[in-house]
Amino acid sequence: MTTLTFAGVLHAADVIAPELPPTPSWNYPALDEAVGTHVIVKHENVQPTGAFKVRGGVSLAAGLTESERRAGLISASTGNHAQSLAYAGRLAQAPTIVVMPLSAPEEKAHATRLLGAEVIRHGATMGESCDYAGRLATERGMRFVSPGDDPAIVHGHATIYLELLQRHPDLEAIYVPVGSGSGAAGACVVRDELAPDCRIIGVQSAAAPAAYNSWRSGQVEQAACDTRFSGVATSRGSQLPLSVMHGRMDDFLLVSDEQILDAMRLFSTAAHTLAEGAGAAALAGLVQHSERPRRCAVVCSGGNADAGEIADIGAVAAVA
Repeated sequence: MTTLTFAGVLHAADVIAPELPPTPSWNYPALDEAVGTHVIVKHENVQPTGAFKVRGGVSLAAGLTESERRAGLISASTGNHAQSLAYAGRLAQAPTIVVMPLSAPEEKAHATRLLGAEVIRHGATMGESCDYAGRLATERGMRFVSPGDDPAIVHGHATIYLELLQRHPDLEAIYVPVGSGSGAAGACVVRDELAPDCRIIGVQSAAAPAAYNSWRSGQVEQAACDTRFSGVATSRGSQLPLSVMHGRMDDFLLVSDEQILDAMRLFSTAAHTLAEGAGAAALAGLVQHSERPRRCAVVCSGGNADAGEIADIGAVAAVA
């Protein structure tokens, strides 16, 4: 099985650097007061596609062969990986198709089209969309890009934690939002090399616990996916991230969608940040965690909140 390595992360950082500058990692006293500990926020919401996934797309684009560029790229996504792949296709001048579940936000589908990709709506879940994309790749002779099992993608995602731990080497814990688990796996690879005492804590919606169940069992599991937040709406685990997460990730927390919504509001009021649901999951995990470290980081993985999420942030704020 393909493995993830720190050397792979360093290579991804080198190829990403000309296209994507490091993102900010800041502290907010109001957030510290609300949470009760010192928190660094890693702002992936300021990426050109609004989410961390673009790192994987740029990493992938740099390694494509000429035949892969001509054949084109195809994948499945609920939205942020879709925009990342479209960004990669534009960089590589490769035709790009993304299969999106019927439930994926139209705002993200529209943003994907604007980046030059074709969007096909198919399937009720991410798993169904991914299976369909795989069949289309075979039929059309295109390069299938797994959202969670492609090493170039995962190594690209891991560069978040390279930047974070190089700037803040004294962190006691990092809270990582989990969909497929690519970010959490990348965090473990970098942590093991740069800060072995730093705990990596995954956070996922309890309404979509496939990666959590996989982490516990050590085998890829499927689970019902009823979360309203597209960025963590995965119905099955991914083998490559699981091979690292199982045994190397220190803890894994499940939070409710309501707790994620509360964290979105907290980001907006205490850290001047509009986070989508997936982007606020890590903060929701920290707020709910009974064993909070003295100095930690949360990854705001994306800011692509849809109209409904933004309205609900306002509704919660009005009641509070």
